[in-house]
Amino acid sequence: MIELREAGPVEFAARLDPVIEIYTAAMHPPVDQITGRKSIMRNHGTYPAFRCLFAEAADGTAVGFAYGFHGAPGQWWHDVVHHALVERAGAEVADAWLGDTLELAEIHVHPDYQGKGIGRAMIRGLCAGRPERAAILSTHDQPTAARHLYRSLGFTDLLTEFVFPGGYERYAIVGTALPLLT
Repeated sequence: MIELREAGPVEFAARLDPVIEIYTAAMHPPVDQITGRKSIMRNHGTYPAFRCLFAEAADGTAVGFAYGFHGAPGQWWHDVVHHALVERAGAEVADAWLGDTLELAEIHVHPDYQGKGIGRAMIRGLCAGRPERAAILSTHDQPTAARHLYRSLGFTDLLTEFVFPGGYERYAIVGTALPLLT
């Protein structure tokens, strides 16, 4: 049986090694990016209203994690996405989505545990009771199981075929109103 357990920034930072193991198993990043990703995740724990959920097996082993925080100007992802949304859809649309948002930064389940509703439960848990008016995230712009999950939870495309500065992969930026309706 898998249980969700909330962790604050201190515990999250202390558990970055298993977090990175899950991330690596789920995403298969280039080895040279792992140290940087770990540093980015550690920094995310300092953002306002940070909230993390671990999906744990009966023995306490983490098999998934998800976290988010209140998005704000001055955060790299927030600023890059806001700028792109202004260019493609206008300032009014960008401000409506990013003016008061829960940014779901990472949602990952170890491949051995995928397809069991863990990701859905973590997203619902992170979004429950949040004061923000919207939740937003980025995902690979491909017909993946994650993309299907987000659509089933009410997320709609805000940007597609988006490439982050310095990157090469295409992403979709998706958002939904809070509270989640499904």
